[in-house]
Amino acid sequence: MVVERGVEKEREVEVEYSRLRIPFGPVHPALKEPVSLRVSVRGEEIVDVDVVLGHVHRGIESLAEGRNLVQALYLIERICGICSHSHTTCFTQALEEIGGIIPSERALYLRTLIFEMERIHSHLLLLGVMAYEVGFDTLFMFTWHVRERVLDLFEKITGNRVHHAMNTIGGVRWDLTPQMIGEVDAYMREIERSVKYIREVFMDGTVEGRICGLGVLGYGEAVKLCVVGPTARGSGVNMDVRRDHPYAAYNDLKGNFSVIVRRDGDVYARVETRILEIFESINIARAILDRLPNGPIRPEENVFRLMRKIPEGESVSLVEAPRGELLHFVKTDGKGGLRRLKVRTPTFSNLPGLKPMLTGCEIADIPVILASIDPCLSCTNRVAIIDQRSGESKSVDMDVLRRMVGRKWMWQ
Repeated sequence: MVVERGVEKEREVEVEYSRLRIPFGPVHPALKEPVSLRVSVRGEEIVDVDVVLGHVHRGIESLAEGRNLVQALYLIERICGICSHSHTTCFTQALEEIGGIIPSERALYLRTLIFEMERIHSHLLLLGVMAYEVGFDTLFMFTWHVRERVLDLFEKITGNRVHHAMNTIGGVRWDLTPQMIGEVDAYMREIERSVKYIREVFMDGTVEGRICGLGVLGYGEAVKLCVVGPTARGSGVNMDVRRDHPYAAYNDLKGNFSVIVRRDGDVYARVETRILEIFESINIARAILDRLPNGPIRPEENVFRLMRKIPEGESVSLVEAPRGELLHFVKTDGKGGLRRLKVRTPTFSNLPGLKPMLTGCEIADIPVILASIDPCLSCTNRVAIIDQRSGESKSVDMDVLRRMVGRKWMWQ
C-alpha cells in the first residue's frame, strides 16, 4: 500500500531480481560453508526450499575402512569438532558389543559425564549463534563466555578443549581425581547460575517476539520427516535415546533427568528446549559426581592386543548426541581392522525439516530458522533466491541476510 497526497492506494509492486553468476564455488577458499540453500520467493515470502549438500564430503567412512580399529577411532573423533565424544562413544560401543567387552562401571560413568558436558557446550554454542543471528551481540558474547568455562573444564580433565580423546576400546583414557571432582562441581554451580540468567534474557519480550511463532514444524510433520533431538522434542515428539535405549550409565541415572518436550514447534520452542536441557545435563553431572564408582577405567590389556581379539562381526550403535540421535553401523574383519563404517548424523535427519519451517516465512527469517536446528556444518552462508514471477535468481550471502534481519528487528 502506498500513500499519494494523503490518499491511500493499493498498488502491486513487481520485484525483479537480476541474475548474478559467480565463477567459483561452492568449494573455494573464499567461501566459508559446505552447503547452499535455493530459496524460491514470491515477493518476500518463501514458497519453496532446496537444500544442496555434499560440497565438502571428506570421505571419513572410506578413510577409516581398511585401517586398524585404533586408527579408525582417531579418524572418527574428527567427524565433528563439537560432538567428537558422541562419535567415539558410538563407535566404541559397537566394537565392545562385537567383542563381548564390558567396560567398568567407573568408565561408563566417566563417559556419561563427558557426554553431558559436551551437551552443555553444544547447546551454549547454539544459544550464542541464535543471539548473534537476531542481532543481540551482548548476549552472544556472554553465552560464549560461559561456553568457554566448559571448554576449560574439558581441558582440565582430558588435556584437550576440542577433540578430547577420552574413549578407548573397553573404557576411557582419563580419570578424575578427588580434587578434580570438586572442581567439576564448582564449575557446574557457576554454569547453572549463568544459564539461569541466559534463560531470563531469552525469555524477555524483545527476544521472544523475534523468534516466537517463527519456523513452525508441527508434530505430524516432525514424525513424518523423522527429525531427531531438540528439533523433534521442540515439536512435541517425546523421544530421547538416553531414556528409550539407555547406554553408558544412563540406565542407572534415569531418575536424575527428565526429557524436555515442547509443543509449539517454533524457533522459540527449540531454543527453550535446549536451555532446559542444560539444567538436566547439570543434574546428571552432579549425580555422577555423587555416586562415581571405584575401579579401573580401562582394561589392563594393551589396546592393540585387545582390538585383535575382536572377532569378525557387525553391530549398530545409538547415542543421543547434542543435536539428536546418532547412529554408527560397524563391521569388523576379525583381524583388528575395520571392514565397513556407516554414520548417520542428526543433522542428516533434521535438514528435511527446513522446508516446512521456512515455507511461508520471509527471507530475513532464514538465518534464525536455520540456526534453530543447530546444523552441524562449518557455516551455511550462501543462499540463492529465485523469483517465481520472473524465474530469475541471485545468490546472496549471510551478511546480506543479517542486514535484513536487523531491519526487521528495528521495525518490530
